[in-house]
Amino acid sequence: MSFLGHVIRFVVSALVLMLVGFVVPQFEVGGFWSALMLALFIAVAGWILEGIFGKRISPFGRGIVGFLVSALVIWAAQFIVGGVDVSLFGALVAALVIGIIDLFTPVATPFEGGRREAK
Repeated sequence: MSFLGHVIRFVVSALVLMLVGFVVPQFEVGGFWSALMLALFIAVAGWILEGIFGKRISPFGRGIVGFLVSALVIWAAQFIVGGVDVSLFGALVAALVIGIIDLFTPVATPFEGGRREAK
């Protein structure tokens, strides 16, 4: 994925987190920059956990373990990222909502769809 693709993914993630903050009780995000930093923290924490434990434990992994780790990462983020306030129940509901939204979010951008790698 290109640099622009990563930037777009983080902006979309921040917008999703703001939407989740609006919908989910006990999950508050102070604004766009807090949501962007929260998205960055979730991505970095997921990358670190995936490196240590493998794909099954990462917040982006499948199953109940990935869901619980995702909720734990979201809950822990409030201590690192300013403007984020979340309870344990709010983190569980937010992880569920983010997981559902992530099911319908395409992984590849339309710009990468027609590209072929040169050999």
